[in-house]
Amino acid sequence: MDFPGFGTALNAAAVIVGGLVGIAVGNRLPSRTSGVVTDVLGLTTLLLAALSAWHVADAALAAVVGSGAVLLVLGALLIGGIAGALLRIEERLAGLAGVVQRAVHRGRGGEGSAERERFIEGWLGTTLLFCVGPLAILGSLDDGMGRGIDKLALKSVLDGFAAMAFASTFGVGVLLSAGSVLVVQGGLTVAGLLLGSVLSEAQVSALTATGGLMLAGIGLRLLEVKKVPVGDLLPALVVAPLLVALVAAF
Repeated sequence: MDFPGFGTALNAAAVIVGGLVGIAVGNRLPSRTSGVVTDVLGLTTLLLAALSAWHVADAALAAVVGSGAVLLVLGALLIGGIAGALLRIEERLAGLAGVVQRAVHRGRGGEGSAERERFIEGWLGTTLLFCVGPLAILGSLDDGMGRGIDKLALKSVLDGFAAMAFASTFGVGVLLSAGSVLVVQGGLTVAGLLLGSVLSEAQVSALTATGGLMLAGIGLRLLEVKKVPVGDLLPALVVAPLLVALVAAF
């Protein structure tokens, strides 16, 4: 009964519903409570980051790169980070987010840098949280290859609650991540539909471990420990599987 892409549509809908509920609740929360929520989200993001980064020890990745899995992830982050910095991805994302935020808030008067930063953090943070990880990748490919939406159904529940928590603090920017889910997971679903299994298990492990370290950067930003330029690191998500393929070829 399910059609290709249904799992991604369900996931995006869960993010929107959870985000709307979170915005409604967030308007009634005092600033001190919102601060506690942000800290909890930061700590939880670090936990998710650790779980994702642990995929660097997966047997499938070790079978391809041996004991060099950590060096491969390091290389992916360095190459991707340098490329992202040269392309000014973080700066461009911030500019784009600012344009969207002004469109959303037009008619409300001056928004201020604090509100703009809050919007950007909500969008970028939840986009990475929802779009990076084994459930997003494997679930979308399974959906495209007709293997069912079990993984994406589970992810939808998790993302719905996460969107609720994030939106209670970061507001409408979280809703924009539903569009990111549609684009990223929709693209992977189409890849699965047309090309079959696009990434090997080793490549998925490398990508997930790399994404885990990027999630750690988001956690540090939420906790106001260090503003890691996570946007500039985004190319590493492409570099990691490519490096695995390069090593496997030799």
